Amino acid sequence: MKRVLEKATKFFDIPLDLPSRGLILLAALLILPTFLAPLWQVRFESIRYPNGLQLNVYAHKLEGGTESDLLEVNALNYYLGIRSFEEVNFAEFRWLPFLFGAIVLLSLRAIVLGKMSKVVDLFFLASYAGIFALWDFRNTLNAYGHNINSSALVKIEPFSPPLFGSITVAQVEIHGAPGLGAWSLVLVPLVLLAAIILARRSWLADQQPRRDYIG
Repeated sequence: MKRVLEKATKFFDIPLDLPSRGLILLAALLILPTFLAPLWQVRFESIRYPNGLQLNVYAHKLEGGTESDLLEVNALNYYLGIRSFEEVNFAEFRWLPFLFGAIVLLSLRAIVLGKMSKVVDLFFLASYAGIFALWDFRNTLNAYGHNINSSALVKIEPFSPPLFGSITVAQVEIHGAPGLGAWSLVLVPLVLLAAIILARRSWLADQQPRRDYIG
């Protein structure tokens, strides 16, 4: 047990070389698209909407594909007995920006302190943030699809809006897909994992005994 602890301590004390710090900086930069690009996109298509309706979900706001799309989507929701898409109904908008901002700040901290323990903590935080955000957003969508107003003009069965893929509800095709922000978020822990592997390999190489050759 003591030997395991000694190895763990030695691993967490590994210094970060310049390339691994560069990867951590890249991971921090990959957070920025989560504020500028949608995390999730959903498209509604039917005979009534030949050009389709687009809904973009960011880390901090909802936005229609065009100026009128969000109003049209909420009008459709009214006929189907589904709650309106409003930012106040998405608790994620209140904490996601702070979580992503914390990852950026902790990335800069890991670069400055330059220790393996800091980037390992950052890797697990980024991984947990992505998984939890996906799970929480999925629950929010399920609440929309299962809390149906029984007195709505069009009667539908409860359904689960798709995070990925398509579903047909009352002759309306609903297509859900991750946005650029989500794909950028997926890359963050992968880049941090690469930084961990690179730093360890560099450290192991430095531990190898050097041979002096006399010509």
